[in-house]
Amino acid sequence: MNTRLLQKIKEPNDIKTLDYRELEQLAQEIREFLIENVSNTGGHLSSNLGVVETTLALHRCFSSPQDVLLFDVGHQCYTHKILTGRKDRFSTLRQEGGISGFPCPVESEHDKLRAGHASNSISAAVGIARAKKIKREPGYVIALIGDGAFTGGLAYEGINNTGGLDNLIVVLNDNTMSISKNVGALAHYFTRLRTSPQYYKAKSDVKSVLDNTPVIGRGVSRGIHSAKSMFKRTIYKNTMFEEMGFLYVGPQDGHNLPELCNLFENAKEAEKPIMIHLETKKGKGFTPAENNPGAFHGVPSFNARKVRDPDISPKNSFSTVFGEKLAELAGQYPQLCAITAAMKYGTGLQYIKKDYPSRFFDVGLAEEHAVSFAAGLAAEGMLPVVAIYSTFLQRAYDQIIHDVMLAHADVLFAIDRAGLVPGDGETHQGIYDAAFLSQQQGLFLVSPANYSELRHWLKTLVSAHKGPRAIRYARGTEPPLLAEKECTGQPFDLLVQHPGAKTALLSYGSETEELLKAEEKQRERHGAELDVVQMIQLNPLPQALLQQLSGYETLLFAEEGIRQGGIGEHLLAALYKQGFRGRFEHLAVPETGIDHASVPQLRKQLGLDVDAILCTLDKAP
Repeated sequence: MNTRLLQKIKEPNDIKTLDYRELEQLAQEIREFLIENVSNTGGHLSSNLGVVETTLALHRCFSSPQDVLLFDVGHQCYTHKILTGRKDRFSTLRQEGGISGFPCPVESEHDKLRAGHASNSISAAVGIARAKKIKREPGYVIALIGDGAFTGGLAYEGINNTGGLDNLIVVLNDNTMSISKNVGALAHYFTRLRTSPQYYKAKSDVKSVLDNTPVIGRGVSRGIHSAKSMFKRTIYKNTMFEEMGFLYVGPQDGHNLPELCNLFENAKEAEKPIMIHLETKKGKGFTPAENNPGAFHGVPSFNARKVRDPDISPKNSFSTVFGEKLAELAGQYPQLCAITAAMKYGTGLQYIKKDYPSRFFDVGLAEEHAVSFAAGLAAEGMLPVVAIYSTFLQRAYDQIIHDVMLAHADVLFAIDRAGLVPGDGETHQGIYDAAFLSQQQGLFLVSPANYSELRHWLKTLVSAHKGPRAIRYARGTEPPLLAEKECTGQPFDLLVQHPGAKTALLSYGSETEELLKAEEKQRERHGAELDVVQMIQLNPLPQALLQQLSGYETLLFAEEGIRQGGIGEHLLAALYKQGFRGRFEHLAVPETGIDHASVPQLRKQLGLDVDAILCTLDKAP
């Protein structure tokens, strides 16, 4: 790998003296560096390969950290990290104790805010830009946002409140992709901007005339500029961005470094907020990612020289098992529909899209709309299944309450990546859904721990339940010890039972495997006999479970969720109502700040592994 220029880059100012030929060479070296490192560690590949030149040009023209650069969603910040002194730590990307795959202020003064969810960069940028004005501080604020993130309504709420800020620059990275391919009116709008033949022909004709018109004096120059602006509005019928107070420029080539640098330098002279619309190629420089950018959006480690077909989701995963079963059920229930928020492959919905395309809906990165849309479908007798990652479902909490719960709408939530999630750190953990959904009376919530339970409960929720309901499951594969367990169809199971046992260990989902390991280790170490209970139905709590648990002297409940308002607290309150006065230990996520690491490492950090369970039991009550 050629890194002649890259080795010289220690901080952003190092690229300011490079000429354009050297910048283009540096872009190539960065791409090779990214492919080699991300193939070893896993991470977000396609999006980062697409913004190499854009990030180089931004750092060449602006001065971070005085000029603030915000990334939306945040996972396309790898080139930024390379240029801001973190190149030598890239082998630790997303690893325990290593650098984050998202902007992280703890790592560098060049990362102003944490970022992991879509559509918020413009709102944050407006706040920072306004604060600079109030404090009379110099510097520009640049929000780099993808066209996929523009499908989230928060982006427009931010745009609507720019208030003439002349230190605000929005760079629209238009790669015609979000995570799944962009759909909807906004994507079509961008396409019309890019491909209007009337605009290009007329622009060429007018340019020819203007180039041959002598410009004499400031008045004539202003007149020509006014005529061009009026002409552009006639052809485009204006852009939505100009109507909302922006100076709009574009679309421009997002890989042309001289053009990019010229654009950004000129943007500094704008007297109001400016929107720079760039066209880029997601996955640029790595053929498999260029051909299938969605599949290479977020990847585990892989062999960059022998890439499998990424379009085929791994067979051995909860997401795939869910997707295959849902497609099967769609054949039996013609009213069943599937909704995703730009996560077709991530949630396994490619199967239902292939078999029943008219009943598959990708709404873009717009979880709030996904839930309200589902409520509308349900109001007309359809059976919508909303498949969303746990960490993104919380964006639609208001819609869950007002549009689904209050209407008792027949909506099924399929919550992927529930519990602890490796690699992406605190912005992507699925630790809130069990707590906030269990606050809702009338919402039936289950948490299967293996594939057979997932298939059974998904079918049961489709065929035998009405109203708001949810099924949550972990990322990746079923835990080996739990894979051996047969599905009983019961709301809870006694996985290990000893006559006369006084202590029981309880959990739900993948964390249950830690209890089985703890039980075996405790039996081998002390001969102590512990019962192990797996909860499947989390809300409402089964009355039979409460009766079963009331006979124990000690209960230890462990969950990969937040402590406050979590299932453990609900369970303890219900047991006390039943008259339980024994010892109750609750192991849960103690705080929201979770580092990026593997799930076993996270369990150890958070006190949810075997050793923590046994240590808690050994302590005097």
